[in-house]
Amino acid sequence: MASNASLSRSTLPRDLAAGSVVFLVALPLCLGVALASNAPLFSGVLAGIVGGILVGMLSGSQTSVSGPAAGLTAIVAAQIASLGSFEAFLMAVVIAGLIQIALGVARAGFLAAFFPSSVIKGLLAAIGVILVLKQIPHVLGHDPNPEGDMSFQQPDHENSFSELFQVFGDIHPGAAVIGLASIALLVVWGRWKRLKNSSIPAPLVVVLLGVGLSLLFRQLGGRWLIDTSHLVQVPLADSLTGYLKFLQHPDFSQWSNPAVYTAALTIAAVASLETLLNLEAVDKLDPQQRVSPPSRELVAQGVGNVVAGLIGGIPVTSVIVRGSVNIHAGSKSKLSAVVHGVLLLVSVTFLPMWLNLIPLSCLAAILLVTGIKLASPVLVKQMWSEGRYQFLPFILTVVSIVLTDLLIGIMIGLAVSIAFILSSNVRRPIRRIVEKHLGGEVIRIELANQVSFFNRAALALAFDEVPRGGHLLLDARNTDYIDPDVLSLIRDFTAQSAPVRGVEVSLVGFRQAYQLKDQTQYVDCSTRDIQSALTPKQVLQLLKEGHDRFRTGQRLTRDFGRQVNATANGQHPLAVVVSCIDSRTPAELILDMGVGDIFSVRVAGNITSRKVLGSIEYGCAVAGAKLILVMGHTRCGAVTAAVDLVGSDVSTADATGCEHLDHIVSDIQLSIAPHSCQGIEQLPPDEKKAFVDNVARRNVLRVVNAMIEESHTLNVLVQSGRIAIVGAMYDVGTGSIELLPAVESNRMPALDPV
Repeated sequence: MASNASLSRSTLPRDLAAGSVVFLVALPLCLGVALASNAPLFSGVLAGIVGGILVGMLSGSQTSVSGPAAGLTAIVAAQIASLGSFEAFLMAVVIAGLIQIALGVARAGFLAAFFPSSVIKGLLAAIGVILVLKQIPHVLGHDPNPEGDMSFQQPDHENSFSELFQVFGDIHPGAAVIGLASIALLVVWGRWKRLKNSSIPAPLVVVLLGVGLSLLFRQLGGRWLIDTSHLVQVPLADSLTGYLKFLQHPDFSQWSNPAVYTAALTIAAVASLETLLNLEAVDKLDPQQRVSPPSRELVAQGVGNVVAGLIGGIPVTSVIVRGSVNIHAGSKSKLSAVVHGVLLLVSVTFLPMWLNLIPLSCLAAILLVTGIKLASPVLVKQMWSEGRYQFLPFILTVVSIVLTDLLIGIMIGLAVSIAFILSSNVRRPIRRIVEKHLGGEVIRIELANQVSFFNRAALALAFDEVPRGGHLLLDARNTDYIDPDVLSLIRDFTAQSAPVRGVEVSLVGFRQAYQLKDQTQYVDCSTRDIQSALTPKQVLQLLKEGHDRFRTGQRLTRDFGRQVNATANGQHPLAVVVSCIDSRTPAELILDMGVGDIFSVRVAGNITSRKVLGSIEYGCAVAGAKLILVMGHTRCGAVTAAVDLVGSDVSTADATGCEHLDHIVSDIQLSIAPHSCQGIEQLPPDEKKAFVDNVARRNVLRVVNAMIEESHTLNVLVQSGRIAIVGAMYDVGTGSIELLPAVESNRMPALDPV
């Protein structure tokens, strides 16, 4: 509790300042949205108060600010006209709020997770562009439109672009000076470090500057005079009781009117969609990257709309313009949203005359600078760098919102994104990999995490492309959901189409609820037939391919349980691999082999001895292995010990504490001339590592040669071509394998002296 109180005290000044800035921006927007909606002006202020105080307290978002939304103006105006009275419309607002509460309780906020990031970023950039286009006229004193209008087509029959041309014939000198001076102050404040880090928010200073200049121009008179059309216009009442007359109540007699419910559903759907989108967008702007709970937000918005409808307010939603201003003003918590609502309530009740001194041009300057930050060229460049599948939905969302309105633009952006998703699912909905198992090629289709009915056509095409007599593996191990239509397709193919075409279908990872049993039809381990059919050269090629899969992370799909059962009564390995006991050199993993595919002989330093030779002879002469692979490795501890102890008077047991290690070290030292290690301790670390690796390589060649020299059995098998013996070096740093040239004699020259 103490830490929370401390946090509140530390963030209180920033939240109070940010709330004040949002209040100044929200006031004319509330009035403008109401005017554009053909609703009473005070209904917009009431919506702002409810959105700030009530929704602000109930919301789980720390940055979002709610109020009347420009995106709802057309819907509100149409529904008021359709229902015939504002009181009937208020009844629809109350019912819409109840619907939103139900949606929130049903956790429908999960829909927010399905909004593509390209659309959300496009929404942010589009709002920025609109703010710039819409606020330029207001900055220069051209105020023919409602301040809250965000649509492309405006009530004065102009649009966002044509209105800019009208400005040139209607620039108000006083308002323009205030607007341009405000922009200059905001730019300087944002770039001057001392001002930027101060506790005083720049927008508050801008408002004070605007009021001061307005009063000064009033003294000058003439064209410089700022008249009421260029100022905030809060409705005035004679007394506090007079303000109560601004409150209106729903016409409850309309509860049985079907048109009211149609209007309520429309308002609830649009307001909820806009709220979820704006919530996602504002979260992306949050410097702390906090995540707002969408379902809780729907409940908060629903309660807000019920209360707004009961007292005469128009619908509220989360509004990105207010939210972005809130964040850029330095807000730290949702207290700033509540503060903005409280200031709206207090100011319109007790200070309306003072509010009506604020020039619209200085408020427009604040919004214009905010718009420039939202529509940053850096964002456009980032989306471009992410490729066309991100950039095209992004830029089309921006253009659509700018040229229509917020709701239509978002719908177009979502439609474009869905089109790209469908296109991607048709062309690349699944991962298709051709695996080369011991029994032949297997086409593995790896299903995605979510397999919807959109994937059905692409999966059917993939089934058709499997050749007659082929092997198909459907891999659902990473899949959480498969659409019933897709499951039906898989069942039909497995039971009907595949048998007719001679295609063997294997399944892995399918849940019991899918009524598809995991089965493996292809041969995935060595058998007697496979072993007898392969030559030593072909076995070596199989080991090379297995190592390539290991390095590229494309290991074969194996059913190890099935391999255990298949090899229970006998084994037919393809190769004997003699490798070091080093934990970094597991032969089965490095060569991507399964159970029963290879004999693995592991001994420190990968040396040979009578017992090792006996094991190898059994693997080749009795069990039928076609290849012996002697695999040494870099940075080998046993070889390093052998190098360090060459020519030393210290015994291996004394140096290492291992009484039997001398048998291994002495064998490795057969590959080293004693004089070659003189001065080894003075070598730089990299040169010593290279020397040790060179000894390890020569040790592999010596062991290969020793097998032929010391084992008559192996020599006969090599001479007859039944087996081959190959040396290799595995690099523990890169994971690569180097095959060493064949050796005909063990009489190798010693290493050059250091």
